[in-house]
Amino acid sequence: MPDARYAIAAVLVTAAVTWTLRALPFAALAPLRASTTVRYLGTRMPAGIMVILVVYCLRDLPLTQPRVLAPLLALTLTVGLHLWRRNALLSILGGTALHVALTSMVFAH
Repeated sequence: MPDARYAIAAVLVTAAVTWTLRALPFAALAPLRASTTVRYLGTRMPAGIMVILVVYCLRDLPLTQPRVLAPLLALTLTVGLHLWRRNALLSILGGTALHVALTSMVFAH
C-alpha cells in the first residue's frame, strides 16, 4: 500500500491535470470567437458534414441488387422534405421511417 505522501501527490497531480484539461477549451474560446476563419467554417461545415455522412452511409450499397432502392428512396424523401419544410427533425424522421419500413416490409431478406 502506498504511503500517505504518495497518495496525496497522486491526487494533487490528477486534480491539476483535470482542472487544466477542463479550463483549456474556455481559454481557447475567446480568440476563436473573433476569428473570421471559424465564422466561415461555422457556416460551411454543417453542409460538408452532411455530405461526408451521406457518402459514408451509401458507399457500400450493392448497386446490382433491388434492395438498393430502400436507402435511395429514403435519401430522396429526406432531401425532399428538407427542401420543402426546412425542418431537420422532420426530414430525418421521415427518411428514417421510410427506410425502416422499406427494409423491414418490402426488401426483407
